[in-house]
Amino acid sequence: MAEERTELEERIIIKDQHTKEIDLVNRDPKHINEDVVKVDFEDVIAEPVGTYSFDGVWKTSYTTFTVSKYWCYRLLSAILGIPLAVVWGFLFALISFCHIWAVVPCIKSYLIEIQCVSRIYSLCIHTFCDPLFEALSKICGNIRVALRKEI
Repeated sequence: MAEERTELEERIIIKDQHTKEIDLVNRDPKHINEDVVKVDFEDVIAEPVGTYSFDGVWKTSYTTFTVSKYWCYRLLSAILGIPLAVVWGFLFALISFCHIWAVVPCIKSYLIEIQCVSRIYSLCIHTFCDPLFEALSKICGNIRVALRKEI
């Protein structure tokens, strides 16, 4: 009974990954566009003290900027959003496919093959180099250096 329940829960979780509800209020929950897209009128256009335009021009410029930015974004996202979503979905699927079916197996294969080479290399080093360096250390181990200051 418990095994059937966990299997059913796993199926529900797998189904929910593809059909989960999206948040229409917070559309950037991971804040990936926090520093890029927050451009307001004051960030682009500013009048320093002493060089003010007419108040009506300033208000109209603000409204024009804000409304045109809002509607241009909505129009561009309506026209290009779905095709670009298909392109990005395809691209990330391709990257995932290459990573899963090519990159990781190549790396695993390389690590398995290099382990064999590593053992052979280690054996050669211990067989040939260790005795040589031990002999050199015994030869050079008795060398004494004395420094004297002559006046």
